Amino acid sequence: MSDRFKIAETETFSKLIAQNNNLSRIYKKITDYVYPILRQNPFFGPNIKRLKGELSDYHRYRIGDYRLFYKVDNEKVIVFIINLAPRKSAYK
Repeated sequence: MSDRFKIAETETFSKLIAQNNNLSRIYKKITDYVYPILRQNPFFGPNIKRLKGELSDYHRYRIGDYRLFYKVDNEKVIVFIINLAPRKSAYK
């Protein structure tokens, strides 16, 4: 099965990962496990939910106590990785 979507990390997300050494383990899970899932189908899955209200263009992927936020561009077939945040502060 070929990968349909490409993954693009925003500069904000890349800086967050580079500045926080504690996120290296989570980032490895993201690149090894989450990205292949998002490349196949970023809209549906057991850990994927679409946000509501004014953020309805965005999705979140649950990774333990963290949430990975992303936006899908159907025309360009790209998943833009926006942010990674601990659940307790992710929705504030």
